Amino acid sequence: MELSWLSWLYQAVAQVIIWIHSAYSTVLNPDSGLTWALTIITLTVFMRILIFPLFLKQMRSSRKMQELAPKVQELRKRYKNDKQRMNQEVMALYQGAGANPLGGCLPVLAQFPIFISMFTVLQNMANGHAKYGMTQELVDSARKAHIFGAPLPANFFMSAEDLAGFGAGNVQTKVVLGIFVAVSSLTTFLTVRQSVTRSMAQMPDNPMAQQQKILMYISPLFAFFSLNFPLGLIMYWVTTNVWTLGQQHWFYSRHPMPEYDAKGNVVPVKPKPGLMAKLRKTTPEEEAPPPPPEPKIIRQQPSRQSRSKRTGSKKS
Repeated sequence: MELSWLSWLYQAVAQVIIWIHSAYSTVLNPDSGLTWALTIITLTVFMRILIFPLFLKQMRSSRKMQELAPKVQELRKRYKNDKQRMNQEVMALYQGAGANPLGGCLPVLAQFPIFISMFTVLQNMANGHAKYGMTQELVDSARKAHIFGAPLPANFFMSAEDLAGFGAGNVQTKVVLGIFVAVSSLTTFLTVRQSVTRSMAQMPDNPMAQQQKILMYISPLFAFFSLNFPLGLIMYWVTTNVWTLGQQHWFYSRHPMPEYDAKGNVVPVKPKPGLMAKLRKTTPEEEAPPPPPEPKIIRQQPSRQSRSKRTGSKKS
């Protein structure tokens, strides 16, 4: 799956792999599975940090759409017999508020070339091809690495003879790969469910709700296509799923669903406490309500008399 127009990205990914692996190799065995696992995980986190601004843009656009939900529902009721006019009015409302319904596609579109690049570089390493600035020594090091007894370049359908060439057992390798694919499927489901649940809560009458539910249960099945991927690429997919799951939870906990008053205006909602606030134990003094303020004591001071009254003398 090599695309010539992405050759610069292949070289960039390969160069980052070289830097990360060299850094870990200063304290760990360069050929160990731990070194290569940390390299792939670090590479994935680095890539996700790069597209983090797109995630924030997506979430802010989604939040604007949440706040516009009552007005969208009103437009749907008003133009329920004219779908074209309804769509025009809804899009005009979104544009006027600066909300982009397609904003959720940005992180997915950004991840696609990264995934293709990761797949291409790791597939070439699995096949023993030193390309995109990588040395043959580095490629051989990756091919020697084992993670829980499974070779880094192995896939589920690799024959027992090929696995024996990597010094790995057939059953153990397939068990390890099966567990990683199962984790990938589970994290995919949890990530999609988290997003769909939020979307359905913000727009209960969304006509695409049924399709979203179907997608939520079908999406984990796509993870089983990764049985044909090398173990290194499956590790990348698991890591990016876990990152997405934590990233969405972090944003949703700090930006809860908006509430509305009787007129449909947005009411500010206090965000949920963070992890550190939950872990911190409160003292009984902090949990007790604050005492009522003490009444202010006003002392009556005698008025100052003139000097003549104090001495008893008369003014001349």
